Amino acid sequence: MKHNIEMNEIEKSLLKGREYIGASKIEGPLVYMRNTHPVGFGEFVEIIDSTGGMRTGQVLDTSDDVVVVQLFEGTDGLNLPTTRMRFMGEPFTLNVSKGMLGKVMNGLGKSINDSPLPHGEAELNINGLPINPTSREYPQDFIQTGVSVIDGLTTLIQGQKLPIFSGNGLPHNQLASQIARQAKVLKGESDFSIVFAAMGVKHDVARYFIDSFESSGVLDNVALFLSLADDPSIERTITPRSALTLAEHLAFTHNKQVLVIMTDMTNYCESLREISTLRGEIPSRKGYPGYLYSNLAELYERSGKIMGRGGSITQLPILTMPNDDISHPIPDLTGYITEGQIVFDREMYAKGIYPPINGLPSLSRLMKDGIGEGMTRSDHPHLANQLFASYSHVKDVRNLASVIGEEELTSLDHQYLDFGTMFEQKFVSQSYDENRSIDQTLDIGWKALSTLPPEELQRVTEEELNAHYGENR
Repeated sequence: MKHNIEMNEIEKSLLKGREYIGASKIEGPLVYMRNTHPVGFGEFVEIIDSTGGMRTGQVLDTSDDVVVVQLFEGTDGLNLPTTRMRFMGEPFTLNVSKGMLGKVMNGLGKSINDSPLPHGEAELNINGLPINPTSREYPQDFIQTGVSVIDGLTTLIQGQKLPIFSGNGLPHNQLASQIARQAKVLKGESDFSIVFAAMGVKHDVARYFIDSFESSGVLDNVALFLSLADDPSIERTITPRSALTLAEHLAFTHNKQVLVIMTDMTNYCESLREISTLRGEIPSRKGYPGYLYSNLAELYERSGKIMGRGGSITQLPILTMPNDDISHPIPDLTGYITEGQIVFDREMYAKGIYPPINGLPSLSRLMKDGIGEGMTRSDHPHLANQLFASYSHVKDVRNLASVIGEEELTSLDHQYLDFGTMFEQKFVSQSYDENRSIDQTLDIGWKALSTLPPEELQRVTEEELNAHYGENR
């Protein structure tokens, strides 16, 4: 048995770097090569074109007859007879280092400006290493983002994966930038390190993030992986993996608190659909591959905390819902994997509310374990429940008013309408550079509730009413 294992290792080392010439087919970003030795799925490949230029790729499919390789830099200029492939016998790796903070890289982790990357501290598999579930630490440390509607109603917890469900033209990038600048763990002693991954975004969006981080003085603590709209779309499939590989190194080797922002996950999924179509796979919902769920889970599950390690990875993936459809496969599957969602509302945006977050469909499944006495404030859980319940009733009153008219409403209904307006204009809405403490957020929530009669506030205790009701009115 031992002898066979040793022989297999010897065979692998002899085959490593073996080169083949002459592709059998080139289709989009895919190159097909026949009559190779047995290669592994996900194996790293070097491709040499007729001019001697080097490109990189990854084995997408392998069989006895043909090997399919996806090229990250595109297949422009390649021709069948002269294309050479070198199979490296190992997965795609990334040289990571703490010094990558402050650098701007492409989706493969290579510098895209004149600034050279520092010497790598480790070469890691971009697919990550599996974490034993029993070694995970349950996330329960409150992150103060300074955004009231998140801190008060959809609380972000350290190590959580909380996606932003948005739509085209909505200010999700502004919110992500604001959270990146302001986020801090109240119990923590150090600021977050930011790993930012852009997939298929326009140059102005990438420039916006760079300028925002630079103007706020946090750029030196941000690593940017940019795969822009005019880059090969196949590069988008590797970009989040490169970013998360660096995040894991920072969190679990250097014990840093890492916030990973990934935008736009819809572009990432479109690239998966493109590859699936080229391979002739049987499509699933709306043409996306059947493995979309597991593929997204591979990314989202690379967050959290590990026992005995001081660092953590918190994820804020951003996805733009096609046609604002929350039941679309991308947000639908994302919601199953992650621990909640922050949902943008176009109607609130039209009213001039920033951030236009609809608190009712938004959810943080870890919120209950990170708020309350000793974490935020003792009245936080009951106050959040009361704000949810009261605002839900506002929606019912508004629907009723649209049918019978506001003049037919009762005086109590009008009080709920006043509460709804104040809740949206004072609690939800705030300026882009406003950083509220959790105490300020909760006080504004009580101020909004004080527009309602105390007998309507049945989800808070008498002690909480006596302490907070009407005090800031």
